[in-house]
Amino acid sequence: MSQLDNKVAVVTGGAQGIGKAIAELLAQRGAHVVVADINLEKAQATAQAITTCTGQCAIAVQTNVVDSASTQAMIDRTMEEFGRIDILVNNAGTTRDNLIMRMSDADWDLVLGINLKGAFNCSKAAVRPMMKQRYGRIINISSVSGLAGQAGQTNYSSSKAGLIGFTKALAKEVGSRGITVNAVAPGFVPTDLTNDLLAKVQDEAIKMTPLGRLGSVEDVAYAVAFLVSDEASFITGQVLSVDGGLAMQ
Repeated sequence: MSQLDNKVAVVTGGAQGIGKAIAELLAQRGAHVVVADINLEKAQATAQAITTCTGQCAIAVQTNVVDSASTQAMIDRTMEEFGRIDILVNNAGTTRDNLIMRMSDADWDLVLGINLKGAFNCSKAAVRPMMKQRYGRIINISSVSGLAGQAGQTNYSSSKAGLIGFTKALAKEVGSRGITVNAVAPGFVPTDLTNDLLAKVQDEAIKMTPLGRLGSVEDVAYAVAFLVSDEASFITGQVLSVDGGLAMQ
């Protein structure tokens, strides 16, 4: 019997990239999965693949994390389908890179809205049933950019640094109810979101990484799987860097 058997996990931005890898791994370890994504067609394909490959129940729910009504509806659907929510992975994110002098208000607002307010909206909706259960695991996907900053990413770095503060504050709020809240901070990981950036700086990124390689979506998924496991039940308010040593502190 897997330790995640009968657990229910919601993964935002779960249709592709890091979110998809997380959803797949949690299902492999026994969880039922809600693939929450703004792209319903891709989310449905991912959910179907998870069900086919693992035998676990996986459903797709179209979700706009910036819209609180949408995130509440997604959690309501989860509760209707499964009767509980044990794990929330706030992974949905985007970039709009530019130097600050050229960055538009719209690009600032979009990135902060999806990356930071999205986590707020989803967590606010999920915490109520978790508190009633007196059990929950919330994982926020931050970034090395939130720890060290990145030129041309004032919006993205701010959103990911904000997630770290959000993680620590929420961990203090809900710890007494058996809910842990942690963050994972990936380094350079090739995905559709980062391909354009990595094409320009891949060699330099590898040189800056002590382990001498880029990360993989699976590397991030394994860290998330640990933090939602029973083995991590006394870990909360922490940031686990999965970056090959890039941003050692």
